Amino acid sequence: MAESPEVQHQLEKLLLGGPRKYTRLEVAEKAGVPEERSRRLWRALGFAAAEDDEVVFTDADVAAMRTADQLIASGLVARNLEVAVTRALGQHLSRLAEWQVHMLWSLIAENPGLDDSQVTKLVARLLPELEQVQNFVWRRHLVAFAGRAFATDEDLEARPQVVGFVDMVGYTKMTREVDEDELSRVLDGFESLAAGVVADHRGRIVKMIGDEVFFVTDSPDSGAEIALTLAERTSASDDLPAVRAGLASGRVLSRFGDVYGSVVNLAARLTSVARPGTVLVDRELAAALDPLPEYELRSRRPVAVRGYNRLRTSVLRRAQDRPSGKFAQAQERAAEAMGLPETTRPATEPDGPEDLTLGSQRRRRRR
Repeated sequence: MAESPEVQHQLEKLLLGGPRKYTRLEVAEKAGVPEERSRRLWRALGFAAAEDDEVVFTDADVAAMRTADQLIASGLVARNLEVAVTRALGQHLSRLAEWQVHMLWSLIAENPGLDDSQVTKLVARLLPELEQVQNFVWRRHLVAFAGRAFATDEDLEARPQVVGFVDMVGYTKMTREVDEDELSRVLDGFESLAAGVVADHRGRIVKMIGDEVFFVTDSPDSGAEIALTLAERTSASDDLPAVRAGLASGRVLSRFGDVYGSVVNLAARLTSVARPGTVLVDRELAAALDPLPEYELRSRRPVAVRGYNRLRTSVLRRAQDRPSGKFAQAQERAAEAMGLPETTRPATEPDGPEDLTLGSQRRRRRR
């Protein structure tokens, strides 16, 4: 059926928009693009290098190469960034294409009675619909990002943001204990939950890294809500493992959909030392969240992680009445010794200057 050479040939012709009939050198000549640039752009898109005499390109390749060259000539894409822009485009669309092929293959596998012509007709019908949806989503994201861009005078490439990582606890162990179907269900459930929560609070997912979601947002309270909500939802779920989260605030570099800088590294380090069910924040974000009455922050003693000898952190919680006194302090110390999640422990009154809850500090100053 779909494994036959004929159906593969028909699908290839359909998807490429025509038969292969040009070499790479012929594409460069027809598009009017220097040969070396055509080679660089092709490799940057993530495709294997084609030999000079290998006939693998179509009329669509000629048109795309010509369009890319016109974008560069217009000044919209700087010449020193053309390869980086092309690489980012290739990486993002490669992942999308892989997912779509898996989806199509699953559909075909569930209908084993389809013959070659039916498979080709199915793809021919679905292709324009996929393109229409992709175009719609792309335009909606353009609107969203353009709205934020024109609403601020800040540098869009380097500006202050809240960076967060939320990591599933015990993922490595789980991969050894469950089958592929169960693992797929867990990952799908986590990705679906994370995507919804991040979108609801006006954040942006930078990437899903296996068992972890990496996101950014513009406001401290949005970052706090995303991390706390994910911790609460996974804790209440019978189908998902607990999570831990790290948040940091500061200036980051945004480049081709990814973000970089010391703030990103700091948020990742915070996640690595957080306990199950815990949200850790850095000092800058703690200071921004401190005035908000809906949150409570409890300072932890400094910890040593890679790149930071004395990293000062705070545990972020939703504000609520908490027990105090010597018995509560003893419970807290016992829970910490046993490695229990922060969210399952009773809160305590601080036992030292480095363990003061910021909210408690405010209350004491007002007395």
